[in-house]
Amino acid sequence: MNDGFWLRIGAVWGFLAVAMGAFGAHGLKDRLTALDQTANFHTAAQYHMYIALALVAVGLLQAMGRSGTALSVAGWSFLIGSVIFSGSLYVLSLTGLKWLGAITPIGGVAILVGWAALAVAAGRSTTEVPVAASAGYSKEF
Repeated sequence: MNDGFWLRIGAVWGFLAVAMGAFGAHGLKDRLTALDQTANFHTAAQYHMYIALALVAVGLLQAMGRSGTALSVAGWSFLIGSVIFSGSLYVLSLTGLKWLGAITPIGGVAILVGWAALAVAAGRSTTEVPVAASAGYSKEF
């Protein structure tokens, strides 16, 4: 997936995070207040945005030529973890189904795996080709 996949996913995830935050603050304000779930919805939107930024970071590392298992694990862990973590909190906030709180930590663990994998991927060196050499120029000008 070297075609900007993670950068696009991160951008879409950020868009959705802002949309959910705005919808929660304005369109769902009365419902969330009635269910006493405003804090949970806010946490879901906040972590949704954190993960959007993390996915953009994965995409930027990919664009810089980084690749490998660690970067792939980071991207997928962030995405799946966010769906489980923020998703369960969004649904809990809107429905009041308390049992959903039991699966939220699974998403949190996946997000932690994503951060650890991102640290590994960012720390790995890449084979860098100088710009002049890649353009067919010699070192002597």
